[in-house]
Amino acid sequence: MSAGLANGIREEGRAGMDVIETEIPDVKRIKPKRFGDSRGWFSETFRVDVMAQAGITTPFVQDNQSFSAPQGTIRGLHFQIAPQAQAKLIRVLQGAILDVAVDIRSASPTFGRYVAVTLDAENGEQLYIPHGFAHGFCTLTPDVMVAYKVDAYYSPEHDRALAWNDPEIGIPWPVSGEAAILSDKDRRAPRLAALGPVF
Repeated sequence: MSAGLANGIREEGRAGMDVIETEIPDVKRIKPKRFGDSRGWFSETFRVDVMAQAGITTPFVQDNQSFSAPQGTIRGLHFQIAPQAQAKLIRVLQGAILDVAVDIRSASPTFGRYVAVTLDAENGEQLYIPHGFAHGFCTLTPDVMVAYKVDAYYSPEHDRALAWNDPEIGIPWPVSGEAAILSDKDRRAPRLAALGPVF
């Protein structure tokens, strides 16, 4: 690599990304900056130092990726209980989603409340979701690819789900119950009141 190209990458990387609190402060929006020219653009999608400055010190151990063909697909709301609870860092590689995190920490002042953010491949924004939240998303376009980091490996015995359409939570999904495309597991998920204390 030439010195000029190497220096250019370092200069682009210096600006990094912005970390922004949501209405539930433990859930963060991550806005990586993009630097474009005639070739396209460059972006840093993950930086331990910037995350740590914002209080995110999660040691991610696994990357996951999903593909959803039909628009109106809902995946979630999912979570794992201790000792295999998962924090997640979500981003979209193709298409767009409404991404949702629901606070299920029984002692939390925001218990039962949610954060809903539109994520798309065009702007590259991400959502950080800590332990104690159920996570799900609805595809806003066809052919959506979602990638996310987790800080604990998948564990079937610790895997749980929460009803995506629980009226007590009241998430404004962009699809009706009749039109939503769900797995059998997600259709059978219990409501918040039936979960009991899980965190």
